[in-house]
Amino acid sequence: MSDELKFLSRHVIFGRLSRRDFLGRAAALGVTATFANSLLAGAARAEGPVKGGQLKGGLVGGAATDSLDPATWASQVPYTFGRCWGEQMLEVSPTGEIEPRLAEEYHASDDAKTWTFKIRKGVTFHNGKDLTPADIVATLERHADANSKSAALAFVSSFESIKADGDNVVITLKDPNADLPYVVGDYHLMIQPNGGKDNPTEGIGTGPYKVAVNEPGVRHVGELHKGYWGSDKRGHADQIEIIVINDATARTSALQGGQVHMINRVEPKIVELVKRVPGVEIRNVPGKGHYVFIAHCNTAPFDNNDLRLALKYAVDREEMVQKILGGYGSVGNDMPVTAAYALFSDDIEQRKYDPDKAAFHFKKSGHDGPVLLRTSDVAFPGAVDAAQLYQQSAAKAGITLEVKREPGDGYWSETWNKQPFSMSYWTGRPTQDQVYSIAYLKNAEWNDTRFFRDDFDKLILGARAELDQAKRKQMYRDAGMILRDEGGVIVPMFNNYIDATSQSVGGWVDDPNGELMGGHALTKCWLNA
Repeated sequence: MSDELKFLSRHVIFGRLSRRDFLGRAAALGVTATFANSLLAGAARAEGPVKGGQLKGGLVGGAATDSLDPATWASQVPYTFGRCWGEQMLEVSPTGEIEPRLAEEYHASDDAKTWTFKIRKGVTFHNGKDLTPADIVATLERHADANSKSAALAFVSSFESIKADGDNVVITLKDPNADLPYVVGDYHLMIQPNGGKDNPTEGIGTGPYKVAVNEPGVRHVGELHKGYWGSDKRGHADQIEIIVINDATARTSALQGGQVHMINRVEPKIVELVKRVPGVEIRNVPGKGHYVFIAHCNTAPFDNNDLRLALKYAVDREEMVQKILGGYGSVGNDMPVTAAYALFSDDIEQRKYDPDKAAFHFKKSGHDGPVLLRTSDVAFPGAVDAAQLYQQSAAKAGITLEVKREPGDGYWSETWNKQPFSMSYWTGRPTQDQVYSIAYLKNAEWNDTRFFRDDFDKLILGARAELDQAKRKQMYRDAGMILRDEGGVIVPMFNNYIDATSQSVGGWVDDPNGELMGGHALTKCWLNA
């Protein structure tokens, strides 16, 4: 009997039999659920990477409008699937260090203006073409084009020239940038044949998995790339699959029932319940991610800074952290950085809930009537509940928030970055320069608050070129204060990343760079057998 169950447990681990069906078969054989689950757990304890099987993830953050063009990635599903088929020159490790990928080494000139990257040999694209320095040059050129809609444009617009030199790629900057390795490690800069200039949506890269199925908003499948150069550390399963499950309850049920092996964005309010599910593990990782309310600074009535201040003072941050995050996070201060970032200034006063100040600034703004806030279940876990809490705390200041719940499919294409007051999230970035550059510089494609300030841009660009760390820290402080007091972003809380996996999943490493191991869980994990 136990041999048969062991055989069946392998089918669960490799995705060929659901956990529910396994438990049903076990019960038919007269085995208790407790013993059957312990057998599954024991089968999942094999050491070292195990090759083979089909590894499945159930993810929120997918829509029918998703594209395989890395320049456009704005939510979890295209980002995570992109990690499966694409790679950058360099990558940020879970400990915040730079790791080589398609560039095996790099060095900078003394003034940090000229950077040379030695490109790895023996790497092939999924179409059989050999990777060359010219492909990397073309990729960076495409994203750095002034007419590009790439989310990485704000990072790479400082490139003066990009050239291939033998086995190397040489980047010359307009101004020094000590953080350039982090820039080229941005996930939008996936290297494509001829830079994606021919067809950026083709989904051809150098990653461990080839695109086999691409059904935006439904499912994505990757087949193992047999010629993958880094197969000792990534690409353990024969196949990976992402199933788009935007509903939180359905995601949890899919994991519990064995339809998937991992899910992202477990809602904090159900963490303790999920912990009690046999064979499921909660993966809770503090990071730099934050949940936000965003107001367009160039659109009435949000073009009035007194109204923006009123909305900032009207948020009960402590209540949100406790009720929405369940304590799995910390309060925000209307700027996208915390002490988790290098060169952070910890002497900035924490903004607190103050109905009287909110009422004062609201009256001073001259605005009369309700303020429309748009939200959705996909904005972040508990977003609709957070909007309702905000509505209640604002009411105590005499501010009427009208909350409109938008559908999840299309939220990122039709509401976020288009409607003047909505809710969103940011995963954070490795450096202050990146987190400010991607969303707050004047030319940033993702400037979702329409915050256009020359003095702010001057500080960020100046800090990027400043090699004196004390001066650089002061510049970031000054920029942060401008954003905190005059920007359109309201940051009530910084969230932990809360994922969940089956106990059959091996190779998990906590990574504060983002959900599901910074998007790498499907490529770095395996199914124990």
